[in-house]
Amino acid sequence: MLRLLGTLPAAGFVWTEAEAQQAHQQAHAAKQAAAKKGAKPFKPAFFTPHEYATVTVLVDIIIPKDERSGSATDAGVPAFMDFMMMDDPSRQLAMRGGLAWIDRECLRRFDKTFVACTPADRIAVLDDIAWPGKVAPGMSHGVAFFNSFRDLTASGFFTSRLGMDDLQYMGNRYVPEWTGCPGEVLAKLGLKGE
Repeated sequence: MLRLLGTLPAAGFVWTEAEAQQAHQQAHAAKQAAAKKGAKPFKPAFFTPHEYATVTVLVDIIIPKDERSGSATDAGVPAFMDFMMMDDPSRQLAMRGGLAWIDRECLRRFDKTFVACTPADRIAVLDDIAWPGKVAPGMSHGVAFFNSFRDLTASGFFTSRLGMDDLQYMGNRYVPEWTGCPGEVLAKLGLKGE
């Protein structure tokens, strides 16, 4: 079964920006409501405990904590992904298959699952699938999964409060009077003002 799941393409694994934003808001609201009730820690509805551990490690490799902001896990990305999977069952098989592919590749190389591997071993596997133009034959399923997973990680992170703060997103600003596009912007675009 895992072999079959790992060979499935992740093509149907893409969300629009609006879908990602809506899902993140809903996941964040649910998380806040649970925290107010003094609820237990988040328990995934879609992911198995092993899959959730894998997702948590993988998202933090993609967006680690740095001097500017927290990690993908700090932003709630694993919970966001769990919500997205429950919200759109058509994408569940690609996610499960991709996570199984990562584990299978780590087992083949290191005789350990992705989570049990050393950080260097994890990066070695991810380096082989992170650059689509440089992929070795036989790695296309891993590349398809990782591209989609990386996109979903970024969607989850940058639609969170932590991600918006990282971008220094200010939202819409009131413009009392529109005087046209600034000259330096027009020049950069090779356009002329009126």
